[in-house]
Amino acid sequence: MKTLTNIKPLSNFRVECMFSNGVKKVADLKPLLEKEAFRPIADPHVFASAITNKGYFIEWKDFDIDLSAETLWHISTKVALDET
Repeated sequence: MKTLTNIKPLSNFRVECMFSNGVKKVADLKPLLEKEAFRPIADPHVFASAITNKGYFIEWKDFDIDLSAETLWHISTKVALDET
């Protein structure tokens, strides 16, 4: 199971994810914002408040919204370490 070692919210509703296997990926979460469950994080300031939950999830605690590391792995694109 892949876990997150670090996350960094980026502009345009993207999240840089560093995984436990050393792979760095960027997940574009903008398409999710169309779903009702994710609408609260459509505010850029709220989106930027994302944190990791022991590496297994990213979450927005004030809104009870989370995404698993495994989901992020599958929806993200691998980037070179100096690309973001």
